[in-house]
Amino acid sequence: MALMNEKSKEINCKIVYYGPGLGGKTTNIQYIFHKTQGGIKSSLSTLDTDNERTLFFDFLPLDVGEIRGYKTRFHLYTVPGQVVYEPSRKLILRAVDGVIFVADSQVSRMDDNLESLSSLKLNLEEQGYDIRKIPLVFQWNKRDMSNIVPRQDLTKKLNELNHPEFESVAIKGEGVFETLKMISKLVLINVRGGIN
Repeated sequence: MALMNEKSKEINCKIVYYGPGLGGKTTNIQYIFHKTQGGIKSSLSTLDTDNERTLFFDFLPLDVGEIRGYKTRFHLYTVPGQVVYEPSRKLILRAVDGVIFVADSQVSRMDDNLESLSSLKLNLEEQGYDIRKIPLVFQWNKRDMSNIVPRQDLTKKLNELNHPEFESVAIKGEGVFETLKMISKLVLINVRGGIN
């Protein structure tokens, strides 16, 4: 749920990048961070571990204009991909406004994608969210690899609810901003609907 600060006249929206370990979540945020103009972003906070590039979160507010006199900012987070960090995933999903599910397109990672999507559904349900109703966008990452799952198969196996989806090569920036723009649009529609 977007947080409204009456004093500062800000609406803060939280978008979480979710998916299997080393699938491209952190790469997305790093690319956005480096391509965003200096005045509208904060610092990028990262906590690395031996087994996972991001244990807790990456943080980047983006200023996207005003809604009824309130300045709107997005805060972008990643979750750790490995199952061992499930408590961190749950914590990061608290008060989420939108989710980007970053799937690794490689054939060898399909089971990891399915496991991560199952985890997302469960973690959202535990916090009172319905995956059918929350703003959600799928990103099929690593489309430049040689042994990848066809897009229609990714859609069939992972996106049965027909959420928006984009192909990407996050390390090159392909599809990164398109995915972010779509989730931002969906979150803003929800926020506008919640403000009277």
